[in-house]
Amino acid sequence: MPVHVKPLIVLADSEHARFVRPERADNTLHSFSQVDAGVGHLGETKDTHAKPFRVLPIWVATQLNKNVESYDELYIAAPSRTLNEVRLHLGKPAQAKLKEVLDKDLSKVPDHELWPHIRHWVRPVHRAH
Repeated sequence: MPVHVKPLIVLADSEHARFVRPERADNTLHSFSQVDAGVGHLGETKDTHAKPFRVLPIWVATQLNKNVESYDELYIAAPSRTLNEVRLHLGKPAQAKLKEVLDKDLSKVPDHELWPHIRHWVRPVHRAH
């Protein structure tokens, strides 16, 4: 019996982040959470001198660290500056689950248009015979 792997795909830039999962039944990609740096959902960072472009990546890494048990594989697509900041703040358990990164801003690409960009990150659906 195949084991179901729970991938998590993070799409981010310096001001926006989305967390995407493929549907178990058919691999349809769905954003299940998103955040905007400008709406105040990010809370306080420990670094009171953090530049605005650093706040969101630190928040993303914090969420990935806090919820590390909710995913088996981690994939991140973001511009290099954001990607580097997220990776810098990932804890060892999250780092161990990081499978691949893409230096590209896909944060504003709608779910239904993501497939060509990240299909190699999503495993085929296993169907019972």
